[in-house]
Amino acid sequence: MKIAVSASGPTLEAAVDPRFGRAPYLLVVDPDTLEFEAVANQVNLQAAQGAGVQTATLAARYHPAAVLTGHCGPKAFQTLRAAGIPVIVEVSGSVKQAVEQYRAGKLTPAPGPNATSHW
Repeated sequence: MKIAVSASGPTLEAAVDPRFGRAPYLLVVDPDTLEFEAVANQVNLQAAQGAGVQTATLAARYHPAAVLTGHCGPKAFQTLRAAGIPVIVEVSGSVKQAVEQYRAGKLTPAPGPNATSHW
């Protein structure tokens, strides 16, 4: 099982990026071993529109058991939900801390988006 985390950098010590669609990286992490792959998301950083949906599509390619992020807009949330991927929002700290909280069962999926479009 793997989870995807929006990240400000390509390491486990990087901060969870609060903006899912415009996060510079998605870290696809195995919560049991902490092995991870850093997936660059640079193409969506400057997108005029559609960054959330494109990032959600990118994340879905890795079939994560969940996505952890700070904020997720309605279109990205809907895209992830349609792919059967739970979204956990209001996550902060380092990616490693977020993964540890997930593994400990301290994080729960959000019932809906917590950001407006184009945040």
